[in-house]
Amino acid sequence: GGMIVMDDHTCMVEVARYFVDFLKEESCGKCTPCREGLRRMSEILNRMVRGEGRHEDLELLEDLGSLMENASVCGLGESAANPVLSTIKYFKSEYEHHIESGLCDGRQCIDLIRYHISDACTGCTICAKKCPTGAITGENKQLHKLDQAKCVRCGVCYDACNFNAVSILSGAEIREKLGE
Repeated sequence: GGMIVMDDHTCMVEVARYFVDFLKEESCGKCTPCREGLRRMSEILNRMVRGEGRHEDLELLEDLGSLMENASVCGLGESAANPVLSTIKYFKSEYEHHIESGLCDGRQCIDLIRYHISDACTGCTICAKKCPTGAITGENKQLHKLDQAKCVRCGVCYDACNFNAVSILSGAEIREKLGE
């Protein structure tokens, strides 16, 4: 057994994607409903977390899940769709939000977010030193800049900043602050 702790910043679409990708690797692949159902679910969910989901994807995920529950040979296959089906049941609005506006309110789907350094930056250089890709540049005691092309959205800068100068942007915020 295990325990997973989530809060209001947890993206349920990303949670479902994570579990489906994990189960896809754990599946023995012997029965078609489980093997192909998980493969298709993974494709759909990975498309959704990139902001490329379609309205028909929700119905397709539910149909695939039902098929997997009823036609799989083992317990893993019968229950593999549970993370998807339960998150759609209880958090359907998050899926719809990803599809309709390409936004991740939990700010966890890395293709749908950008990090931004605001004027609150004191130039302490901590974020620049910790950035694994060298995406942050700036002189000591000067406002730092973040190169979006180099940023891998790992969150190290966000966690390292003691001045709340690094923010996570999504949707319209990206266009407003970064012009993308």
